Amino acid sequence: MLIESSQERLKALEEFSIADLEAVRITLRGDSVIDWHRMNFASEDEVRDFIVAQEFRPDDAGDRARMEAIKDEAINYLRRHFEYPIPKPVEQASVEGLFHLAGSRGHRQMCACTILKCMHIIHHLDGRELLFMLPMSDQEVFHLVEEKVYRVIGGMLAEGFPITEFVGGRKNKDSLYTKLLSKQDTIASQVYDKLRFRIVTRDRADIFPVIQYLTKRLFPFNYVIPGQSINSIFHFKKYCQDNGHLRPMLPEMQAGKDEDYTLSDNEFTADNYRVIHFVVDMPVRLPKKIVDRAPQAASALGPVVFVVCEFQVIDRETESANELGDASHAKYKERQKKAVIRRLQLGMREMKVHGRRKRP
Repeated sequence: MLIESSQERLKALEEFSIADLEAVRITLRGDSVIDWHRMNFASEDEVRDFIVAQEFRPDDAGDRARMEAIKDEAINYLRRHFEYPIPKPVEQASVEGLFHLAGSRGHRQMCACTILKCMHIIHHLDGRELLFMLPMSDQEVFHLVEEKVYRVIGGMLAEGFPITEFVGGRKNKDSLYTKLLSKQDTIASQVYDKLRFRIVTRDRADIFPVIQYLTKRLFPFNYVIPGQSINSIFHFKKYCQDNGHLRPMLPEMQAGKDEDYTLSDNEFTADNYRVIHFVVDMPVRLPKKIVDRAPQAASALGPVVFVVCEFQVIDRETESANELGDASHAKYKERQKKAVIRRLQLGMREMKVHGRRKRP
């Protein structure tokens, strides 16, 4: 069921643009926009929504100057290291103009895409550097993320969107200890679910529209972390082929890995467990009072930081099936704890879950 509102609503699949479908697909697949060859925004509104999702305010003079500075740095980088030829109309285009050029054809289109890819990296690195320079604890940072997530999803719930359950929280220390002890190749910096959010939709058909809405209002799809997505609910290509509106868009999808349906690579997860899971390095705009506490050297980095958090999206029927038998969370934790104590006592060679296939 899709909800109409004077302010906000979910898009029906029949209203999806190719940009909407690509945003959902990259979230499900965990690909990188650096491997894309074009942008497919079809309107000013789509471009503006994407810029706002980066935590920029296009009508704010300071933010406009910041976007131009990122664009100039991207162009200078390309010239410094590659002597990259950039036509004047591309160099002089606004950020919005670059997005429109990136959806056109020819040499200017390629140049605009190349600049935007570099801008994506520069914005991300500057936000990461700013986070390290701030006199803020993890708790303060996490609180800002939670405020943003609860504001957006709370608004969805208030509008009657088809969400039957929303749970957010921070992974407690005992869970972190267990996770780190259970995986040979995991260190603390690689734990992506210190902040985690779970959304249960009314029906499976609501998942695509909910994810599309989230990429517009909560996190931009370009900061979904590559290689960290799991989609064991949808066979994407088949799902789109069965929809008359989405089917013609399939040939226009960006290049990437072949798999559209992926099981978890976590050896403690049951083979019949189904979920959509992805990790986002979420842009968060800092309040002025926090920016003012930053060192003077941070003034050139803008007001946006990036914080990693995990999302799970699942429909109500699939969630119920997951709680039966081997796929249940209780069984998962039991397998994980047994492996941890075995590893602590006997070492990694003995750390196998007997009777279960270990995924590559």
